[in-house]
Formats: sequence, C-alpha cells, structure tokens
Amino acid sequence: MTERTITSKEIVNAFRFRHATKEFDPTRTISDDDFNTILEAARLSPSSCGYEAWKFLVVQNREFREELKEISWGAQGQLPTASHFVIILARTMEDTKYDSDYVRNQMINVQGYPEEVFEQIKGSYKAFQEEGLKLLENERTMLDWAGKQTYIALANMMTVAAMLGIDSCPIEGFDLEKVQQLLAEKDLLEGGKLAVSVMVAFGYRAGEPKREKRRKLMEEIVQWIE
Repeated sequence: MTERTITSKEIVNAFRFRHATKEFDPTRTISDDDFNTILEAARLSPSSCGYEAWKFLVVQNREFREELKEISWGAQGQLPTASHFVIILARTMEDTKYDSDYVRNQMINVQGYPEEVFEQIKGSYKAFQEEGLKLLENERTMLDWAGKQTYIALANMMTVAAMLGIDSCPIEGFDLEKVQQLLAEKDLLEGGKLAVSVMVAFGYRAGEPKREKRRKLMEEIVQWIE
C-alpha cells in the first residue's frame, strides 16, 4: 500500500479554509476517528523541555456546556452548536517547577531517562527556569510559560481539523476566575495543579464566512537575515 503525499497546495488550502467559526451546524457530528486524530495531534505536539504541561477536557455534557455559556461571552454561538468542545488546561507551578514530582515522573517514567541522568539534567532545568527565562519570579509567570505550550497543541489541533474539512474556533472570551471556580467545583483541576488556558470548539460550519480571509503580505512580516 502506497502512502499518499500531502501537497503544498493542500496544506495552504487547509489554512485558507480555516476560519473562526462562530456557529456550527448542530445536526452534524465529527466522527470518532476524525476527532481522535485531532486529539492525537495535541498529544504529539512539542512542549518546552518535553514537560507536556497540559490536559484536555472534552466537554460533551449539555448541562455543563450551559453552565459554561453563562460565563463565556466569547462562546455563545459555539457552545450550543459545536460537535466537540475542548477546554485546554495548563499545569501550574506546583507541577512545572524543575524539582516537582510531576517533572520527575515525566522525565523518568514517560520520557524514559534513567534516574541518574535525570538528576544530572535537573540542574539545567533549574538554570533555565531561574536564570534563562526567569520563570520562577511568581506563579503567574510559570503559568504563562505553561500556557504558551498549550497554544502549540491548540494550533496543531485546528490545523489538523482543517485538513480533515472540520471547522474550529479558538476561544479566549470567558471569565477566567468563574470558569476556574466552576472546574474546581467539579474537581477537574487536580487540586490546583491545573488552570484554564484556552478553549476551542470543533464542528461543521452552519454557513460560509461573511468576509474573505485577509492577511498582511509576506514581505510585511518576514525579514531574511543572510
């Protein structure tokens, strides 16, 4: 069996196809195979130091979505109509600090480093967090760093969805404190080890975009240094 090669034109067309879908066709559901492919794109995404400091909540419960809708002004059209709705969480400083139990488990049991090797490279993580990016100045700085990683996964999920002909919409329009509180009440934050980063909805558009996609010219945003 010959594997099919994706062409450059198909990749660009997928990016042209993708738009921030405000309302989906509620009668259409993404297949399990396709949505698992989208989740696999998230799982295989790169992250700083290989920490994978994220978690993905797939919210299919309609009552839960209604609760979210009350405190997510930017998801009023998506929450009731999306085939799948995902809240992406970032790990807090308790887990992402270089000497945490989470990091030790991630490096030894997930990445497969021998314990003695981990002990050697832990010093590099310490220097990176303390001196390189000065991440340990406060908990918010560390959370913002972890949040940056979640956006890599977010972008990969949306790109893969577009290549499958599936629409999406990234969502930052929500009351952070209230969403955080709601998830804490439902015991979804692992006792404070997770925090809300961003949301994203997936489905099939109810109608075509009202505006043509517009972007700056390549020469306006790219500078070659040779």
